[in-house]
Amino acid sequence: MTYPKNDDGPPGPQSPYIYGLYRHLTTNLRWDVKVVVPSSQKSWVGKAFHIKEITKGRYYYPREPDGMGEVSSASRPLNEGEVAEWVLLDGTPATCTNIALHNLYPGTIDLVVSGPNLGRNSSAAFAMSSGTIGAAMSSALSQIRSVAISYGTVLHPTPNELFEPADILSGRIIQYLWNNWGKDVGGLRNGEIDMYNVNVPMIMELLKPEGIDVHWTHMWRNSYGQLFKAVSAPDAASTAGDVPNKGPDVAGQHPARQSEPGGDVSKDEPATLVFKFSPDIQPLITPSFGSLPVGSDGWAIAKGHASITPLRACFAHVDHDPAATGTESLRILKL
Repeated sequence: MTYPKNDDGPPGPQSPYIYGLYRHLTTNLRWDVKVVVPSSQKSWVGKAFHIKEITKGRYYYPREPDGMGEVSSASRPLNEGEVAEWVLLDGTPATCTNIALHNLYPGTIDLVVSGPNLGRNSSAAFAMSSGTIGAAMSSALSQIRSVAISYGTVLHPTPNELFEPADILSGRIIQYLWNNWGKDVGGLRNGEIDMYNVNVPMIMELLKPEGIDVHWTHMWRNSYGQLFKAVSAPDAASTAGDVPNKGPDVAGQHPARQSEPGGDVSKDEPATLVFKFSPDIQPLITPSFGSLPVGSDGWAIAKGHASITPLRACFAHVDHDPAATGTESLRILKL
């Protein structure tokens, strides 16, 4: 049994891909699939969990042809035209994964497919912030195999005819990974690779009979600079509740909350520390090709190829400690 989710919420303009891949997995690959997704768009939240909030859920009933459906507070039989019962949770992607694995379907999930995300999740700058990869990491930390899938936006708007070939290619990749899961002596589960991060560029070459090449890659280790801008109090008030349109995994741009240890800032006080998420990430989306390490996920996407990056669910440590002395098992820093 497979459990897919994304960080974009149920089918809609901000989540155009999840239903297509779901239908491909269930209809063409004939997998038994359960779906648990955030009830709304949750980009850029990484592997955050809800720990103080009460996570509430509802049921969602997608219909053909696009997965748009009805929400219900209680489980009910399927109506005519409805294809499944999904679960919507008012939580982060990682929260959805953990609740699905341990509360909703304990002991029955073999693989978590997180995605397809609207926009790429190639390179460290995106991967370290991605709710899609965060959900896959949440699965890996529960010792369940996971694959994060992202559809990189290249054409604006993305032609609808690219959706199906992207789903077919992703299905082939997922099936291959499941049948040929790699080994890793540092893996959390039976010496296996913890998770895979897959990026598929949404380009016209997907329509060619030969499709696009798929590369084994490593992660491009890049960085970002300023992600927030200062705004005036009137500007902050006017944007309250807005979530701008999603670019390449850039949405989830929530207005700043004004708070202090003693409570909320008084409305009568002038607001001087007000910031809004407003990243300039164009250099990450369209870097110079020469700056991309050959064999990296960013390099593959720039060439119009899909990428598969094997990952460990951890922060990699550095084995360089020139000031340390002593044995390898007990290295002491002389201050």
